[in-house]
Amino acid sequence: MTDGTQSTPEDEPPAEGRRRSRWRTAALAGCGVLLAGPALLAVVRLFGWDDGTWWALPMAGLPYAALLSVLLLGAAAALREKWLGGVAAALVVLQLWWLVPRFLPDGADAPAGAPRLRVATSNNYMGQVSPKALVDLVREQRIDVLAVEEQSDSAAVALDAAGIRDLLPYREHPAGTDSALYTRLPVSSAADPAWPYANLTVDVSGHPVQLVAVHTYYPLGDTRRWADGLHRLAAAAPGRTRNAVLLGDFNATLDHKPMRDLVDTGLADTHEELGAGLFPTWPAGHPDFPGVPPMIQIDHVLHGSALTAVDVSEHSLARADHRAVVAELAVGG
Repeated sequence: MTDGTQSTPEDEPPAEGRRRSRWRTAALAGCGVLLAGPALLAVVRLFGWDDGTWWALPMAGLPYAALLSVLLLGAAAALREKWLGGVAAALVVLQLWWLVPRFLPDGADAPAGAPRLRVATSNNYMGQVSPKALVDLVREQRIDVLAVEEQSDSAAVALDAAGIRDLLPYREHPAGTDSALYTRLPVSSAADPAWPYANLTVDVSGHPVQLVAVHTYYPLGDTRRWADGLHRLAAAAPGRTRNAVLLGDFNATLDHKPMRDLVDTGLADTHEELGAGLFPTWPAGHPDFPGVPPMIQIDHVLHGSALTAVDVSEHSLARADHRAVVAELAVGG
């Protein structure tokens, strides 16, 4: 029998109380250490300190830092620690402010009767992607324009042998570059030298559309060189974005400052416009990361105000370390 009273911490044996206190202190310390990561990353994003610095590397994982912040907010609530919960809550609100718009469609409808343009981008992993897989993608997805990154001369020959020329007979592959554009549409003007990457202009039912195949340097190799590639795109963009489509391997997410600066020149990210959320494209079957699924979204299709996003999807290709991105765009006046 009991007298109906409940035990309190004061009623516990001293050893048990000390043990609880130690565990709580350790849990709080661990949560505080873990929370420091998302907090630092939030500060870096707020001030753009990833532009040309090694902070560009952890910045690619910001969505995962946001998830960690949510978990730590729950832990703080369970521990009933107000200061930890307050910091975690502030971080969660800030990160949701950045991330939620990517899950909300812009609501812009394609103009009635507007012609459609289907584009695709594929990083061919130093020319090792299966030529047949890429040609099959072009055929099955009815691609009008294909941007290829890390395209060697031998890979271009193999792609021709696999039948790409029959589907996309026109091309632009500047000497000394690893990016190329293939199209079934007539090329209406020569490449614009202001763009730092392979580009051409095609005619889409009487509307000129400029395509730019983007492949920036990877930040792990040289963060300054990586940022410079995006800076040069942003410098060329003013006055050229309205009817432009920039697609390829940007080696950047929408959380990187140089990428946000580029988008702010008058471009829209197709995934974000459609509210498609976070669809990682790398690494996909990379030999250095066996068994690791795609973790970050660095392959994008950006477009100007004369175009409207209709659809976007990702596709795995044999021997490619990136998922290919396919987008359908409506072309306005």
